[in-house]
Amino acid sequence: MRVIYMGTPDFAVPPLTAMHQAGHEIVYVVTQPDAVSGRGKKVHFSPVKAKALELGIPVLQPEKIRKNQEFLETIRQAKPDVIVVAAYGKILPKTVLELPPLGCINIHGSLLPRFRGAAPIQAAIIEGDEETGITIMKMAEGLDTGDMLAKATTLTDGKTGQQLHDELASLGAELLIQTLPALPTIKGQPQDDALSTYAPMISKQDGHIDFSEDAARIERRIRAFDPWPGTFAYAKEKMLKFWKAEVLDRTAEAPAGTIVEAKNDHIDIACGKGILRVTEIQAPGKKRTAVKEYLKGNSIEIGMVLG
Repeated sequence: MRVIYMGTPDFAVPPLTAMHQAGHEIVYVVTQPDAVSGRGKKVHFSPVKAKALELGIPVLQPEKIRKNQEFLETIRQAKPDVIVVAAYGKILPKTVLELPPLGCINIHGSLLPRFRGAAPIQAAIIEGDEETGITIMKMAEGLDTGDMLAKATTLTDGKTGQQLHDELASLGAELLIQTLPALPTIKGQPQDDALSTYAPMISKQDGHIDFSEDAARIERRIRAFDPWPGTFAYAKEKMLKFWKAEVLDRTAEAPAGTIVEAKNDHIDIACGKGILRVTEIQAPGKKRTAVKEYLKGNSIEIGMVLG
């Protein structure tokens, strides 16, 4: 099949690799413009661009898609059968959606219509869903609102955001290869908008822990935000990041955020409901470490309230 592929981050690399290995003709890879950062203004390619160059596939990096006649003409002349999208990072206008005969399809990291939006993987963990998965959908003008073409499921099962991300990226690649040959005959299933939920883009500030929440929800947030943005709280003016924790199903006679115990291999913190037992921590300018090691060189004040 003749394909134009649009994607940017690590999540979008396995589907690209799988299509190439399956023998599909990938005419162009479209990805976000290169990022420039640091004092030396170092140029960073997106993971998808790096993989495309490795595979010898031409790369397009338009600054904008909408009303970009040069870009539109380029992909029109490529005559793709289908445009495949995975975490590209920009909304496609109607002119692009209607261009290929088989339309544009998107690999989305949730079981739609649950968790439309930018951060479905983290949302599934935070909300305590036992099951999540991949949906391949026919793209429409709305945000993740198109008809569903195929689904595959997996368990969240105590996984971190990174672990679930990697699993779903591989699952998406497998499902895409199964779906592409059947595209001409698949009848899409409309989404029930009444069942839809939204997973907005995550910011660094979303990692700031609110200890008035249920300890179980905080523990899920810690897993969901591993590795980015991480979860944190302030001990006086020092920011501490929390990377691993357990939930103790008992009540602390102390305000939410109070450190009620710090010994051996754990730090216990009172929450709105239950106690959060932290077992892996990170101090400013230091690496992640087990609490057991952290407590050897740092004192924790019992009764201190984290904010």
